[in-house]
Amino acid sequence: MADVRYFMGAAHEQFPPRDLLEQAVAAEQAGFDGVCCSDHFQPWWEPGESGHAWAWLGAAAQATRQVPVGTGVTAPVHRYHPAIVAQAFATLEAMYPGRTFLGVGSGEALNEVPVGMDWPPVREQVDRLEEALEIIHALFDGARLDHDGPYFRTTGAYLHTRPRQRPPIYVSAFGARAAGLAGRLGDGLWTLADPERAPAIVDAYRGAAEDAGREPGEIILHVGVSWAQDDEAAFEGAKVWKGAQVDDYYTDDWHDPVAMQEHAREQVSDDELRQAFIISSDPEHHVERVREIERLGATIVALMNVSGNDPHGTIAIYGDRVLPSLRRVTAGR
Repeated sequence: MADVRYFMGAAHEQFPPRDLLEQAVAAEQAGFDGVCCSDHFQPWWEPGESGHAWAWLGAAAQATRQVPVGTGVTAPVHRYHPAIVAQAFATLEAMYPGRTFLGVGSGEALNEVPVGMDWPPVREQVDRLEEALEIIHALFDGARLDHDGPYFRTTGAYLHTRPRQRPPIYVSAFGARAAGLAGRLGDGLWTLADPERAPAIVDAYRGAAEDAGREPGEIILHVGVSWAQDDEAAFEGAKVWKGAQVDDYYTDDWHDPVAMQEHAREQVSDDELRQAFIISSDPEHHVERVREIERLGATIVALMNVSGNDPHGTIAIYGDRVLPSLRRVTAGR
């Protein structure tokens, strides 16, 4: 079994971009293998943050030395035209060769409705993502693209700055159809580290890749992590993330962060959040939970730092205790 890699996730919803930049530098120094970041117009709650992911990624790549950087994930469905997504990530890859990846997904109303989108049903959300992926692939391949599709148009679109190699595209999926897109049009799958849902999504991804005559790529399983000096502090620092735990927020027209947080407090219990995330003052608990995620088939575990009480301490404890323990186990397989 190939070595599993560990990415640190930078939460633009929770922390100011300058602090996240310090987190990225610390994460590389701590031994993380990559840095990913959320890409939001609004946070899931108020008060929160919402620094622009692409502007931040250029700074993060410059401030770090060699770790890959990218989004987890960008939604090329309305506020970002897919041609502009292709331009942005081709530019990053041209500046930082071999260090850029693009995570894409079908998005949330939270980020698209405030900039003028009438939020569509789930089928259209995935249709938009599929069309966007086709456009991005064509532009990465050097096409001069005239495209007149159901959702996007281009007229002679062309990437005049193109890197020597294209950045990999990892496709977010919460269901079988999006997993199929990942298998056919992506270089990997990005999904939540949910032991009840992830196995079926991973199987659908692998099956779609096989049907398309392609080797499966990376399987990125994503989870929030929070460490602090005691369990209660670790939980309190992550509690705002109840605002991202309601399934309907990823499919239906929810776009008011205040209403979303209020609804989430009613719908998501403390125990459910502890189960969904890795929240503990004990580094060994973090190690054991990450091992469980690896057993779901992850080639990359994306560890979103949600420790509102001690984000830099979380990175340090992962560098000192968690990552070394995980790698000793991997090396012994």
